[in-house]
Amino acid sequence: MSNERRSRIPVGVLGATGVVGQRFLALLSGHPWFRVAAVAGSERRQGQRYRDAVPWRLPDSPPEEEVLNLPVLSPDADFEVPLLFSALPSAVAERVEPLLAGRGHVVCSNASSHRMAADVPLLIPEVNPDHLALLEAQRAGRDWSGLLLTNPNCSTIQLALALKPLADRFGLRRVQVTTLQALSGAGYPGVASYDLLDNAIPYIGEEEEKIEREVPKILGQYQESAIHPADFGLSAQCTRVPVREGHLACVSVELGKTASGVTGEDVLRAWSEFTALPQRLGLPTAPAAPILVRTEPDRPQPLLDRDAGGGMSVVVGRLRECPILDFKFVVLGHNTIRGAAGASILNAELLYKRGLL
Repeated sequence: MSNERRSRIPVGVLGATGVVGQRFLALLSGHPWFRVAAVAGSERRQGQRYRDAVPWRLPDSPPEEEVLNLPVLSPDADFEVPLLFSALPSAVAERVEPLLAGRGHVVCSNASSHRMAADVPLLIPEVNPDHLALLEAQRAGRDWSGLLLTNPNCSTIQLALALKPLADRFGLRRVQVTTLQALSGAGYPGVASYDLLDNAIPYIGEEEEKIEREVPKILGQYQESAIHPADFGLSAQCTRVPVREGHLACVSVELGKTASGVTGEDVLRAWSEFTALPQRLGLPTAPAAPILVRTEPDRPQPLLDRDAGGGMSVVVGRLRECPILDFKFVVLGHNTIRGAAGASILNAELLYKRGLL
């Protein structure tokens, strides 16, 4: 192992054999601060070398050679790394993640099991970095030497990022969103091709509920050691469509009571000027612009725009007045990068900069 690689913080990836687990390994390849030193997977994969355990499904983003030779461990193994990224199924994560945090590990999770726990930050570093203050109460209340931090659902992240500048400048009263979500959000092999070819499925289990619960928590205020959810109406409808990567969402918003006279130019300016803590800190995974605005009438599109900012920017477009609410627009995000693995890695980078890792 080179001296440069040895100097980076050793990390582990739980659920490393799945779609999001592979995305973690791809994004961590060559990371300036972290190096993958452990991988964990399902029981039938354990004991094999990673290269033999699973077919790699991201041909343009191979993991580092050292990773391919790692043995696949159990998710509740005695890891010798301080930081663990979790891409575990929710049922496994519910049991394993608190166990690992109790042993002293920092767990940055993409799983949904603990997102709504009162003492667990549901973090988007550009939106609610102040929610990290919950970690002090978490450690004290649970008697953990480690900690547990979560990122939101893949469709929640892009919506919350697009809403953040509007909430800050104008306030929000009501939000209506309909998502068109990519196949990769269902994992591999995901939805059967016979079901989705020539089709769209207007149901994704628990997805609407996740959006409606998570966005108010993310946009809520941290006060008196607790998160007070944002107070606005939010309704979500979620559909699965035959796209490989990239979740698209059609959004209508009613702005706050004091927002009379707000124009489309005002909204575009709020998005275009938005920058936040990760950009100021120069976090390695942070995009230069968290929100990119497209003015063409037919953008954003998953095929053309999902990789913006290395897959970490969300792209907004088609802004126009709404005859029922105030404005409507479309927002796109890369669901396995910004919406999953990249989100957890960015969270860990912020922890590192804040001295919590």
